[in-house]
Amino acid sequence: MSTNTYQAVAAIPDIATYCHLRQASGLSTKTAEAAARGLPASLFAVQIMQGELVVGMGRVVGDGGTSYHVVDIAVLPEHQGKGLGKMIMREITHYLQQNAPESAYVSLIADGPAQDLYAQFGFKHTAPASVGMAYKI
Repeated sequence: MSTNTYQAVAAIPDIATYCHLRQASGLSTKTAEAAARGLPASLFAVQIMQGELVVGMGRVVGDGGTSYHVVDIAVLPEHQGKGLGKMIMREITHYLQQNAPESAYVSLIADGPAQDLYAQFGFKHTAPASVGMAYKI
């Protein structure tokens, strides 16, 4: 199946879709409460549609000036390997190029082999100069 059977739509997913895509694609689960609070604060979101079905998503969060963070890159397992991650990242990269000021810092956390996808869009490892850290509630 080629990517021309899919369409990228700039839209924030609804809570149920967001939670389902994260869980089904192997990302950590988020509660509906967390999604309800966080999704409206998205700077940008893209959904990959196959007909009426949302099969992938990605978001950008941040302050809209100094800091941007790419998050929630998720594709349903049965649709993986078809270039949808690249579709998502093309949309996100276009948004960032059009909206982020020159001095903005754009970051993401790459899980496993996803780093190869992100590298295609200009993302580079920050270590050893800096390392990612997390504080989990």
